Amino acid sequence: MNTERDPLPLDGIRIVEFSHMVMGPSCGMVLADLGAEVIKVEPPGVGDRTRVLTNSGTGFFAAFSRNKKSVQVDIKDKEELAALLRLIDTADVLIENFRPGGLEAQGLGYAALSARNPRLVYCSLKGFLTGPYENRTALDEVVQMMTGLAYMTGPEGRPLRAGAPVNDMMGGLFGSVAIMAALRQREMTGRGQHVQSGLFETSAYLVSTHMLQEAISGKEPLPMPSGKRAWGVYDVFESSDGVQLFIGVVTDRQWQIFTERLNEPELGDARWASNTLRSQGRPELIPLVGRLLRKHSIAELEAMCEEAGLPFARITKPWDLFEDPHMRHAGGLVPLTLPDGMETATPALPIQFGDARLGKRSDPPQAGAHTQEILGPFRKVADAAE
Repeated sequence: MNTERDPLPLDGIRIVEFSHMVMGPSCGMVLADLGAEVIKVEPPGVGDRTRVLTNSGTGFFAAFSRNKKSVQVDIKDKEELAALLRLIDTADVLIENFRPGGLEAQGLGYAALSARNPRLVYCSLKGFLTGPYENRTALDEVVQMMTGLAYMTGPEGRPLRAGAPVNDMMGGLFGSVAIMAALRQREMTGRGQHVQSGLFETSAYLVSTHMLQEAISGKEPLPMPSGKRAWGVYDVFESSDGVQLFIGVVTDRQWQIFTERLNEPELGDARWASNTLRSQGRPELIPLVGRLLRKHSIAELEAMCEEAGLPFARITKPWDLFEDPHMRHAGGLVPLTLPDGMETATPALPIQFGDARLGKRSDPPQAGAHTQEILGPFRKVADAAE
């Protein structure tokens, strides 16, 4: 699909987004990248408080705000609220990720809006879906602790949250899937509906393989850093020039290739003849492999693994991706100009249509940049009625 000439998949879909932080904005951005008109509703003043977060929240607004429009509305002002409601009457979708009951108290809940606009798909992104926990306050870290994701991530006895807001972002993605499914169902029924995505349920989904491993084997899986792997060689090693490299050897055929390339007699011992034996012998095998790999430079090891078709990865930091040749190829990084004028880039959605990636149609907007363009006509309707 040529995204410069052909219509995008969600062209013609209008979405009103009430969101902050990560879960709601990431949901809206997925749909915006796919072509929807996403109108972000922000309060007066600085707008969405996510714009001014610091420390680990500094990148939130920039990461999830491309291809959107921004309007500022004081929903406590009756005339402003009336114009906003007229805008929502024209929308296909509303996205929100505020506390349970927050928008309902402002007359912006599903029941009120669907009565005005029966075709509206209303997506709530929450900490928990329906159940005993549904009114609790949640964070990504909270649900990682609750579901055992943190238990599986950290060393034994030291639960550790993942190094990215994985549930917020995946919860937003599941929200976008639910929205697209509801839009497809609307084609058949003519009616919208209320769909939801939950942080807790997203995290539970992520640990489903560990749940079933315990159910099937009858044994509790150990946290990932424990060293108890299903494969013998599946670890981080160091090159002769001090660079860390992950290498995975997960089949007997890969082991044959690995040992042939290294040409080290010690690896031909019968103790390492099968994956089961190698897994059982990891305490001895990993130091041995580490010692042999340290004879080679990082360039030699990477070339060996690539030529042999072995899984490998140099250990990098997220910001190294700005210069990664694969990321920089054919639209993998989307250039951004931020509201303060800074120029940077961010990863495109990890999908491809034919040979084309989904790109940027507009930069993250200034707060309220589209207020007059979007809300002006609906304010004029009110003036005419008077």
